[in-house]
Amino acid sequence: MRAAVMMLRERRGPMLGDAQLHFQRRAADIMGMPAVERRRWTAAEVRALPEQPGKRFEVVDGDLLVSPGPSFAHQRIVLEFQLLLAPYLRTPPVADLLGGPAEIEADAHTLVQPDVFVLPRPGGRNPREWSDVGRALLIIEVLSPTTARHDRVTKRRRYQALGAEYWIVDPESRLVERWMPNDERPQVLDAEITWTAEGAARPIVIDLQALFARALDG
Repeated sequence: MRAAVMMLRERRGPMLGDAQLHFQRRAADIMGMPAVERRRWTAAEVRALPEQPGKRFEVVDGDLLVSPGPSFAHQRIVLEFQLLLAPYLRTPPVADLLGGPAEIEADAHTLVQPDVFVLPRPGGRNPREWSDVGRALLIIEVLSPTTARHDRVTKRRRYQALGAEYWIVDPESRLVERWMPNDERPQVLDAEITWTAEGAARPIVIDLQALFARALDG
């Protein structure tokens, strides 16, 4: 009986040893495999993507961002900001007001379509391309559940690097997070926001609660 047990142990020993060696070989093979590189998209590649109804394609530092089309509430808020900023920037004309799908191409790997943005007017004329100015005075993004992380993290860092003042509009909380280029934390505003465009003689004061009421409660 004891001899049989010893024989069984001897048989099992090599089998377990073989299994362990086999596992080690597989691990070594895996470790030796080349790492798969993350694809780095370019602005040109994103522009070449076929249009898909209900989707927006952007790229920030080579990372492709895909977001669904905006909701009615989202677009109403965007329109409210445009209606307030447009006459302020035109009397007298001090800056150019634009919105998506107009594009900002910060570099070969960054192409974004902010909801609202304001560009300076070089020589007193509206720029024809981003390369005419290379900077934004103000950028506004309206949050949605699917874009919140992009707007608060990915895009925010890029917009700050461009030297722009950046407003993140939160419809659910009815407030605006105001980021300046060097800020590590935003100023959170829920009553009003005041902004002076470069070259303007006076600031504009926006009543945020009235704006949200018109856009969301009407």
